[in-house]
Amino acid sequence: MIGFLVVDKEAGWTSHDVVARCRRILGERRIGHAGTLDPGATGVLVVGVGRATRLLRYLVGVDKDYLGEVVLGSTTDTLDDAGEVQERFDMSGVTLDQVRAGAAGLSGEIDQMVPMVSAVKVGGERLHKLARAGTEVERPVRRVRVERFEVGEGAEPGTFTLDVRCSSGTYVRVLAADLGSALGGGAHLRRLRRTRVGSFEVTEAKTLGQLEEAFAGGDGSALRPPLDALGHLERVEVSEAIALDVGHGRPVERGSIAVSGAGPFALVDAAGELLAVYEVDGDEGDERAKATVVIRPA
Repeated sequence: MIGFLVVDKEAGWTSHDVVARCRRILGERRIGHAGTLDPGATGVLVVGVGRATRLLRYLVGVDKDYLGEVVLGSTTDTLDDAGEVQERFDMSGVTLDQVRAGAAGLSGEIDQMVPMVSAVKVGGERLHKLARAGTEVERPVRRVRVERFEVGEGAEPGTFTLDVRCSSGTYVRVLAADLGSALGGGAHLRRLRRTRVGSFEVTEAKTLGQLEEAFAGGDGSALRPPLDALGHLERVEVSEAIALDVGHGRPVERGSIAVSGAGPFALVDAAGELLAVYEVDGDEGDERAKATVVIRPA
């Protein structure tokens, strides 16, 4: 069994919980996920199955879309509604135009500090474990890209809807908190929903219950082929002779596969099936392309 599941994660589940449940549903141990979602968040979690888990590295850098709400007037220790309120502010006079101006200032290439409640390691310890112990440490600042940060009126006073498209590694919780600070007070995030990871859309996602019912009934159509995760890579069709070398994981001359740049490249056969992912080793004079992941061994 090999491919990808597009899971619509429900609130209350950790990403690890989803992986464990998928292992039971499919009876497959080799399962992993791309892009952790907070337990309170919902939406797209891409799960790799079998050898496709080795392709998850190529989903690390893809853009993601989110919907959510920012609540003005209070900050929390987790930057979302799962945490304890730390400070309160009177922000009743803030207008939609002001919020949109604040969001514009947080768009494009920006620096973002990793939150304390996160899985990032500092000094060998996960930040969320240090946070639970009441320890605060200096955290890394990352350069991220916010391609879209649109806001609208929320259903309640002091709340505004968010529609965000951002680079991998962006914390929408931090965007909401920084927006509150930019407006002269504080804010936190709630109802975060991820609607896209690369080419995987929430419209095609299935809940764990739906997946369990489908696979129990012999319907494996939710398992997407490995190539579906690599739409952002250059795709190269290779001859039968080269496909045999690729199946053995042997290096191939870059000229023989007619590619430009160093890759990575998705090598496919005449039927369009993914064989492997290759990259050029620029340190070698002959510029041979080498296998990084072989999906269909000879």
